Amino acid sequence: MSSENSFDIVSKFDLQEMINAITQAEKEIETRFDFKGSKSSLKLDKDTLVIVSDDEYKLNAVIDILQTKMIKRGLSLRNVDYSKIEPASLGTVRQRLTLKQGIDHDNAKKINILIRDSKLKVKSQIQGDQIRVTGKSKDDLQGIIQLLRKADLSLDLQFTNVK
Repeated sequence: MSSENSFDIVSKFDLQEMINAITQAEKEIETRFDFKGSKSSLKLDKDTLVIVSDDEYKLNAVIDILQTKMIKRGLSLRNVDYSKIEPASLGTVRQRLTLKQGIDHDNAKKINILIRDSKLKVKSQIQGDQIRVTGKSKDDLQGIIQLLRKADLSLDLQFTNVK
């Protein structure tokens, strides 16, 4: 009796952990001497984070603080897309950071090609913003997981629903 084993490849971003990282970064900005009297702020709207600061140097310092807090909370920097720095009101600068959720179509195609080129006996299919991988051998499925962990992809992958 040979049954099919499967798992899902997803790319999720823990929004609550991101809110915690933003809160910690704001607290650090309030207490740091080099930000005394600064107009630096972080504002989260759904899947976009807007960072405002006095100048480009302070903006980069705020981003550095935020990235440090994200790493400490186990959030991947791969799922953050940085837009260009733009001027804002009252002589400040602003940068938008987009938090990527799910696997987009281009990355899903890349992952499918990687799985197909691995020559392991598994099937993969795109299901919305995730990919389902099925196969008879659990060893083949674990091989696919290892292959994708080593692959240089532009987003962070999680492997869920292992059956």
